[in-house]
Amino acid sequence: MSSTAPAPTTPPGAPHPVPDTLAYLAGRWTVDRVLRDLAGGLEGTFRGTAAFRPDAAGATRLLHVEDGELTWGGTTGRAGRTLLLDGRPDGTADVAFADGRPFHDLDLRTGHWAVRHPCGRDRYEGTFTVVSADEWRLAWRTTGPAKDHLQHTVYRRARS
Repeated sequence: MSSTAPAPTTPPGAPHPVPDTLAYLAGRWTVDRVLRDLAGGLEGTFRGTAAFRPDAAGATRLLHVEDGELTWGGTTGRAGRTLLLDGRPDGTADVAFADGRPFHDLDLRTGHWAVRHPCGRDRYEGTFTVVSADEWRLAWRTTGPAKDHLQHTVYRRARS
């Protein structure tokens, strides 16, 4: 007796569509990041977790809190960041810094999204790619007079 496996909903290597950004991101993720300073030749890593949890502002806002260890220039220490995600009715979101300043929009409905963010005279260009229900990737390229950096991050859903 033979059985046929169900066809995948997304072809291998193709982005995985996400109809609701906040619903997809909610929960805990592991974070593995590689950072490169192209001008200085330095490379580092960040290993930790990311929690996307409801904020006191209500059901349409998630607090994104990363915490872990950064190794850079021969030194290892605690590092983290906090962002705010405000959901929109169409399943997309607005991302802001912890102090409320706008950062970028986020639309994962096709499984892929590209953003730009000016920071002083530097420019951040980000690419979000959803690989599966339990993995997404984020790449940042930062260029300008103060920075020439690459960051590649893999987020994997943490198992309970």
